[in-house]
Amino acid sequence: MVRYQDGSVLAQLGEPDMRTPIAHTMAWPNRVNSGVKPLDFCKLSALTFAAPDYDRYPCLKLAMEAFEQGQAATTALNAANEITVAAFLAQQIRFTDIAALNLSVLEKMDMREPQCVDDVLSVDANAREVARKEVMRLAS
Repeated sequence: MVRYQDGSVLAQLGEPDMRTPIAHTMAWPNRVNSGVKPLDFCKLSALTFAAPDYDRYPCLKLAMEAFEQGQAATTALNAANEITVAAFLAQQIRFTDIAALNLSVLEKMDMREPQCVDDVLSVDANAREVARKEVMRLAS
């Protein structure tokens, strides 16, 4: 959902099927039939919204905080998360270690905002290196 300055909100609703965003991306700026059945609002019993449980979803909290900090933080978080998730899948760390390691990477990073693509790539590379070291520290 997107909230505009005037207070209005736009929502894109559809059946949970990855064919929709894939078709949208591949056909941009046009729209094509993705093969996904249309959302039937009559069969939708309710839309329920609640505040997220950050204790249960600590990585969501990290993402929200990184968004508020800017592009350096979101880039670093993405890079760290890719490394920590790969470490979990390789059974080097526990699932519950992912958020703590991601936070540790963010705390160790210099969060100067990137001014060009090379700066973004540098933040990404540095975050990956810090994340690898954090995984090795925890796994040993």
